[in-house]
Amino acid sequence: MEGDKAFGVQAVRVSSMDDKTAELRDIFLDVAGDETVTESQSEQRGTLVGDGEPVEERLVDVIERMRERFTFETALDTATYAAIVRRFYDGQADEQVAVDLDLERATVFRARADLHLLREDDADDVDLAAVRERVADGADPMAAAATLGYDEPTAERAAEVLRAQDASRRVSQRYRSEFEEILTDADIAVRLTASAHEDGLDEATDDIETDVQF
Repeated sequence: MEGDKAFGVQAVRVSSMDDKTAELRDIFLDVAGDETVTESQSEQRGTLVGDGEPVEERLVDVIERMRERFTFETALDTATYAAIVRRFYDGQADEQVAVDLDLERATVFRARADLHLLREDDADDVDLAAVRERVADGADPMAAAATLGYDEPTAERAAEVLRAQDASRRVSQRYRSEFEEILTDADIAVRLTASAHEDGLDEATDDIETDVQF
């Protein structure tokens, strides 16, 4: 009889653990919205968000629409442009992006300009207002920068920054906003997934006795 009672207690405890595990799974799936979870956060980041469309496809869609409207200055394919978008918002410097993607640093910069992804310090060494004033009078941007005494690489960089600024302003920074929305959605999805896993695990383990005697 005593053995039967002990077995009954153990069965109840195991059943409770199974219930908690099922509850955890339900919570997790409810938040994550998918039954498949990738193994690392870097893989989770933006895999599926919103209506279930992969983030990579959403980035590609934006970039392709930009290609239709603007002239891109590099021969990079769309997938590489998408990789540059991701690394830009990850905070990577052009030098690191160039190493990661086996590109020239100048190519990375031109690609960023194509995508309207400028940094505040992209032309710190140039008086852009003075260059823009000469451009407004009809001068070519590079020629305008050159008349101010800048060397060719600096003048070319200034011209790229002005080109990207003007293009972005014409569309009210629409495409940059779309990139940020896509990647913000992806980050939120990852955080919610991780939070659901951690919070659900805490709740599921709170009531489990760790000193079960057999």
